[in-house]
Amino acid sequence: MQSEPHAPRLLADIGGTNARFAWQACSGAALEAQATLACSDYATLDLAINAYMERVQRPRPVLAAIAIANPVYGDQVQMTNHHWSFSIAALRQRMGLQRLEVLNDFVALALALPDLLVGEKRLLKSCELKPGSGIQGNSESPSGPLALIGPGTGLGVSGLLPMPQGGWLPIAGEGGHVTLAACNPREQRMLEALKQRYGHVSAERAVSGAGLIDLYQAMCSAASCTPNDWTAAQISAAALQGHPQALEALELFCAFLGTVAGNLALTMGARGGLYIGGGIVPKLGAFFDQSPFLERFIAKGRFRAYLETIPVWVIVAEQSPALRGAARVLERV
Repeated sequence: MQSEPHAPRLLADIGGTNARFAWQACSGAALEAQATLACSDYATLDLAINAYMERVQRPRPVLAAIAIANPVYGDQVQMTNHHWSFSIAALRQRMGLQRLEVLNDFVALALALPDLLVGEKRLLKSCELKPGSGIQGNSESPSGPLALIGPGTGLGVSGLLPMPQGGWLPIAGEGGHVTLAACNPREQRMLEALKQRYGHVSAERAVSGAGLIDLYQAMCSAASCTPNDWTAAQISAAALQGHPQALEALELFCAFLGTVAGNLALTMGARGGLYIGGGIVPKLGAFFDQSPFLERFIAKGRFRAYLETIPVWVIVAEQSPALRGAARVLERV
């Protein structure tokens, strides 16, 4: 079924902490009335949507696309890092919508990657074709697969595969929950501490806001000092000011992210580039550039030269590009 081109649309990007909304008058129109609401302020997604619509005073939508930090299969949605849950069919009926699309938030962000503006991404590493590497061609070709990873409340992972007939195929997976590997004894000690607490140690257990808090607390325990009751943002800020345990935790966070991102790039053959989104890395600025991330990204033995040809971008858009990705879904037949 094709979308009605003149129908107003509600777009949403729902994470574990924030719910971002926008309104679109019709197909191809600019996104208007973008607003961010704290998920914790609302008992249900319905209440957050109603609060947004009351705030912006726009016509009720006929179509809607909701990108959400959760795997989406079947009718029932239960968020991984928040308590909201709902039936897609029942939500569509309650909102009086002709059509409601619900998709993973990082799938929506991936769909927006080809259209990111110059000021919405920052080049962290350009491709480096070295003599004798055996790598041919331009790794920055937009026809190559694109990989996407982003630590925030959780760890989002997705990507785009180029289609032979043109366009892109987004990947809907849960790569943030792959098993995390250690690369040295120090990291192994951190994994043992996380294993005692959680059992299975996924990448998200270290490479996320909650993961950064756990790493910081583990560093304080190793140093026999009492940890501050800090949020992930406060730990990052303290690290940038030189606080020893916070700094060590943030460096370890970046190293783990590099390991997981390198695995993702190799798995996807992401010659078109790796993109880093989420709410944490874009705020680190120059610290991230000098962090262990890049060395760990390419530290894959015989395939170091392969990874050196993959450009790395940090998404720095002020407004959520995932909203544009959600809008794309409503254009599909």
